[in-house]
Amino acid sequence: MEQSSPLAQLVSLIATALVDQPDRVVVREVAGDRFPRIELTVAREDIGKGIGKDGRTAQSIRSLLSAAASKAGRRAHLEILD
Repeated sequence: MEQSSPLAQLVSLIATALVDQPDRVVVREVAGDRFPRIELTVAREDIGKGIGKDGRTAQSIRSLLSAAASKAGRRAHLEILD
């Protein structure tokens, strides 16, 4: 797993706890125009667990990421890749 910041580590920790194949979780931090983008990739079979019903799990992860980033005086955006 590629982890470059505490924010990426947070997303990785949450994602690995949710999926059936935690060894296939990949989290990358990509520099964006205004703030970093955290990219989450999971196994194809686990994509539903990462997004959740009606996107609720993904939104919850985004809320936690936003709170952690705010505490650090930063902003970040989570993108779930398939």
